Amino acid sequence: MLCFLRGMAFVPFLLVTWSSAAFIISYVVAVLSGHVNPFLPYISDTGTTPPESGIFGFMINFSAFLGAATMYTRYKIVEKQNQTCYFSTPVFNLVSLVLGLVGCIGMGIVANFQELAVPVVHDGGALLAFVCGVLYTFLQSIISYKSCPQWNSLLTCHIRMTISAVSCAAVVPSILFYICHNEIHFVLYVSDVKTKLEWNPKEKDYIYHVVSAICEWTVAFGFIFYFLTFIHDFQKMSSFDRGWVQTRHLRYMGLAPYPLGHRHHPLLTVSY
Repeated sequence: MLCFLRGMAFVPFLLVTWSSAAFIISYVVAVLSGHVNPFLPYISDTGTTPPESGIFGFMINFSAFLGAATMYTRYKIVEKQNQTCYFSTPVFNLVSLVLGLVGCIGMGIVANFQELAVPVVHDGGALLAFVCGVLYTFLQSIISYKSCPQWNSLLTCHIRMTISAVSCAAVVPSILFYICHNEIHFVLYVSDVKTKLEWNPKEKDYIYHVVSAICEWTVAFGFIFYFLTFIHDFQKMSSFDRGWVQTRHLRYMGLAPYPLGHRHHPLLTVSY
């Protein structure tokens, strides 16, 4: 447990544990209250009706804040690494940060605008969170490969790209099947609001709901496991700035080696 408190590792660790708790607690309370079917409800369904709606809103709001803090810290880490040993254009890192922050805004929208109260706004926030989140993980995976082996192990790169690929493969059918079952639901059950939360296997749109819900939970926990891979990088953050400055000074004086892939001179450094 102490290794998760080293450096800045507590930030992604808190994000992972808090977000997991948000999903699980909301689900348990919703099921015990009889508001949703225990088998594969949508994540938003578990945070629609009081009292779970209050729990869901509060915890997801804080998750969005922790997500933004984690992404910004990751941005600064990559920025420093890139200054030490150039491996990617800074714009690439900046674009991933912007996408990540937009995804966090989407999470905030999901938390504050309940599914049944303002469905259009809620669904728009969910779309932002999922699409921007998937793009963020994909870009960060590419950055990880570019910075390998100086800053990441090849295994870490493979794990991140695998999670990104699975999330990307899941987010598309999640959106498509959600649209399909909503269209069928509007035609058949437009007068029955509870059908949105309580699903019957005999309904014609049930299969669309199941597939969409599976994909939605896959993407959500894909994000959680992805941020878990940041913990090792964040453990070195507390002394990173001081160490980076000292190393740059020693290299300039010719007292420290340069990273692989650099030609150096006491007054000139060229990377290729």
